[in-house]
Amino acid sequence: MSWSAAQYVKFEEERTRPVRDLVQRIPNHGVERAADIGCGPGNSTEVLRERYLDAAIVGIDSSPDMIDAARKRLPHVDFKIADIAGWDETGFDVILANAVIQWIPDHEALLPALIGRLAPGGSLAVQTPDNLDEPSHRLMREVAAHGPWAGKLAGAAEARAERKGADWYFRLLRTHAPRVDIWRTTYFHPLAGGRAIVEWVKGTGLRPFLDPLDASEREAYLARYETAIAAAYPAEPDGTVLLPFPRLFFVATR
Repeated sequence: MSWSAAQYVKFEEERTRPVRDLVQRIPNHGVERAADIGCGPGNSTEVLRERYLDAAIVGIDSSPDMIDAARKRLPHVDFKIADIAGWDETGFDVILANAVIQWIPDHEALLPALIGRLAPGGSLAVQTPDNLDEPSHRLMREVAAHGPWAGKLAGAAEARAERKGADWYFRLLRTHAPRVDIWRTTYFHPLAGGRAIVEWVKGTGLRPFLDPLDASEREAYLARYETAIAAAYPAEPDGTVLLPFPRLFFVATR
C-alpha cells in the first residue's frame, strides 16, 4: 500500500493522544534502548523521546515517505526503512508498536517474536484500532462490494489482520510475559463534518480500498462513501460530528 505522511498528520493530535496514554502505562524502569516499530512520521517516536530522554531510540517503518518525515522531525533519532516481519534487532527495554499490528498477519507468531526481542524486564507496548465494526469501516466494505469497482476491491478488507478480542491477546501474551496490562478505550473526536471523517480514514483504513482504483473510480468511490458517512454520523447544528474510535491497548512485560 502507499502511505502519505502529509495525509496522516492532518489529524496528528487525535492520532497521538492514544500513544501518549499507552506510553504512560509502561512500567517505569531504567530504559536504555527503545524501538518504535511502524513509527510513521515520528509522532509516536517523539512521545518515546519525551519519556525516555537518555535512551537510544530507533524507529522503523516500511514507508520511505513516512521515514523521510520522521527524520525531518527528529534528526537525532536513528530511523530506518524496514519491514517489521523481517526486523531482527534485539535487546530493547521498550518496543512500541502504535497502530501498526493491524496490518501484519499472524499475531500468534508476531507478538511472541517481538517479546523475544526484549531485554529481561523489557516491555512490549501495543495500541491497535479496534474499529472494524464501526460505521466508518463497515461502510468502506459495503461501498466496495456494491459498485462497479467490486471486482478490484474484492480482497481489500483482507489487508487488515483478523480481529481478535482482548481475552485472546491476554491468553497469548501471558504465556510469554509474566505481567500483562490490557485495556480498551473509546475516544470521541469532534470533527468538522462527515468530510473530515473521510479525510481521517484516507490516511489509514481507506488505503486498501483506494490504492487499486484509477483516478475516476477513486473519485466516485469517495463520493459514495462520503454520502454514506454523512448519513451514519449526523451533524450537530454547528456542523460538528462526533467520531467514536475504539482502540485496544496492551503492555506485556517480560
